[in-house]
Amino acid sequence: MGPRPELSTAAKPFFRNGQLLAIPRRRTARLAVLDLLANQFEPGRRYTESNVNSVLSQYHPDVCSLRRYLVDEEFLGRSDGEYWRVGGTFEVN
Repeated sequence: MGPRPELSTAAKPFFRNGQLLAIPRRRTARLAVLDLLANQFEPGRRYTESNVNSVLSQYHPDVCSLRRYLVDEEFLGRSDGEYWRVGGTFEVN
């Protein structure tokens, strides 16, 4: 997992001490949170469901909902039990 990401203005109210307090109901805020979480996955790398759960559990206990939102909102792709990053913002060096 990479370094703790900087929080966007929309995501900031949902985090305290690096922990996601609640999954936002409003889609705009939820997308900001999901973008932040997607940045914890390396582009081009495949992850098992267990790996994804391990990363997400560091932020919030409801890893199933977070994983489903990441796939449904096209931040992560999923096939044959593997996940990979397909969306979100990317840092360019």
